[in-house]
Amino acid sequence: MADPYATLGVARGASEAEIKKAYRGLAKELHPDRNKDNPKAAERFSQVTAAYDLLTDKDKRARFDRGEIDGDGNPTSPFGFGGHPGGGRPGGSQHFEFSEEGLDLGDIFDGLFGGGGRQRPSGGFGGFGGQRRAPPQKGGNVSYRLAVAFEDAAALKPQRITLQDGATIDLKLPGGVETGTQMRLGGKGQPGPGGAGDAIVTVEVRPHRFFTRDGDNVRVDLPVTLSEALLGAKVKVPTVDGPVMLGIPAGSNSGKVLRLKGKGFHGKSGTRGDQLVTLIVDIPADDAALKAFVGEWEGDAARNPRAALGV
Repeated sequence: MADPYATLGVARGASEAEIKKAYRGLAKELHPDRNKDNPKAAERFSQVTAAYDLLTDKDKRARFDRGEIDGDGNPTSPFGFGGHPGGGRPGGSQHFEFSEEGLDLGDIFDGLFGGGGRQRPSGGFGGFGGQRRAPPQKGGNVSYRLAVAFEDAAALKPQRITLQDGATIDLKLPGGVETGTQMRLGGKGQPGPGGAGDAIVTVEVRPHRFFTRDGDNVRVDLPVTLSEALLGAKVKVPTVDGPVMLGIPAGSNSGKVLRLKGKGFHGKSGTRGDQLVTLIVDIPADDAALKAFVGEWEGDAARNPRAALGV
């Protein structure tokens, strides 16, 4: 049963201002935010907070001074028999209320820790007096960067990652994954009195040498020969899931876009984008036979493919 005056280092007749000043100094020194690796400091912080709670409650302080309750706020004679001097009438009965005090320590913690993000003592039953105890600190979070191949990101292939403790896990990528996507692995961070922190994994999708991303779609330029474009053909096309056969319609020009359904990225909604294939007709530069044919071909003489441009 700690003496709250001794815990705060003040005299029994200390004023409220002196009690507050003593608490401010101790709270600043012992606060868990500044002692993450020292569980004893967190325990001591709880003790000085409980002492402050008791001594700033006029009724409890008076009852403690009269010997009716101890330093933990518990009655000294819970059943009315003897006990601490002045602690209840012999043979009498006492009524105890279980409650959490609504004390606002905002003025103190605003001054100590600058407002947002501070840790305040949490309410809780530390005996009959509603003693407050600071929750144990969790360990720190650990950050990781995960480079993912373009095709793996599109197909949501599991990625193996090695944590700082040497453990390896297979990480499932979420729909809509992109560079900057963060995933939280609960309890995979630094250990602490209140449990381990988390691992925060930030994804970086590597660029591809010929695929590009367009929302949930994947784009690729596909070179085709003049005969494939003119006469039509079936050709092999790369996709993020591996090569597939694609039909080229006869009479296709450069810039024509063909669609491969479901060969893009998995979106956040669960649906998958497509692969958009842009045809690029590859005309040989030094084919003498082709030059001779085109030179004698009169089929283009009356055609103006630029007429729609007004020229």
